[in-house]
Order: sequence, then C-alpha cells, then structure tokens
Amino acid sequence: MDLSCLKPAEGAVKNRKRIGRGQGSGRGGTSTRGHKGAKSRSGYKSKIGFEGGQMPLQRTSPKFGFKNRNRVEYKGINVGTLQTLADNKKISSIDADILVENGLANRRDLIKILGDGELKAKLSVKANAFSKTAIEKIEAAGGNVEKF
Repeated sequence: MDLSCLKPAEGAVKNRKRIGRGQGSGRGGTSTRGHKGAKSRSGYKSKIGFEGGQMPLQRTSPKFGFKNRNRVEYKGINVGTLQTLADNKKISSIDADILVENGLANRRDLIKILGDGELKAKLSVKANAFSKTAIEKIEAAGGNVEKF
C-alpha cells in the first residue's frame, strides 16, 4: 500500500459545482451570474412578487368583497349526526370531548350544532353555539341545551 492507493471514504466527497475558483475551472470570471445587472452583484435580494417593474400579477387581478379579520369559524355538526352518534355509541350527553373522540371535530374547534336531520333520542348537548332549529329539535325530543 502506498499514497497512490488512497481514496476518500464513500460519501465524503460532494459532487457539486465549485463556483468562482478561477478561469481554469470553467466557472470563474462572472461565476455563472452573467454580465452586469442587479442579479450579478453581491447582496442582491428581490422582493416577493417583484416582476422587474412590470405590474405584478397580484396587483392586476381583481379583488372584491370584504374579509372580516375577526370572523369566528365554527365546526358545524347536524342534529342527525348526533342521533347516529347516540344510536351507535349509546350516549345520552354530548360535549366537545365526545365529538373529538369520535372524529367529528378537532380539539381546538368551536362547535355549532345545526338543525338538519331527525332527533329522537333524549340528549343533553353542550356546545359553543346552536341554531334555533337545533334548539327546538333537541328540546322537543326531551333533551336540554347548554352553551359553554
């Protein structure tokens, strides 16, 4: 064994372009940046969406309506879904924890009970909000409604 047999370990040598290491490397001179202009200078940074002075696409597309920053998003669950849950799991009281366990809501969701579907089971339901029809159907079935 002599020095001519030595090789670097597998994966130790990265096969990548070495830019700016003289004319002989083939990537010297302008170092693949081209001639002149902002992109050839050091410290160049473009703003997101900047299109070289042309009107950016984000500004040309029409915008309309109003987006309320303070909008409260609720996860809507219908009364019919509560009935199937009561039938399948034999549950008499429903709250956020039970809905999360059964995959109907996430832990951070605000829950609103909506009035679509039939309800025959007597349920005590706890949620963040209720629609009028949902309250009517739950109370007509003999259950009670509680907001938290």
